[in-house]
Amino acid sequence: MTIYQIKQTTSGAVLWTGQASDADSALDAMAREAGYTHFSALPDQIRASGVVATELTQLR
Repeated sequence: MTIYQIKQTTSGAVLWTGQASDADSALDAMAREAGYTHFSALPDQIRASGVVATELTQLR
């Protein structure tokens, strides 16, 4: 597993940090923690403002 950090690109705010198998899974995990079923279920304003998942470290 890899640790990812998800940030809003416009403000630089960290939205989520945690383990996931890939960046798409990290985005879905962030959305689930926020009460949504998956990333594409987030409101358009959040997704449109730019969200990026960055790999921080790989766990062995």
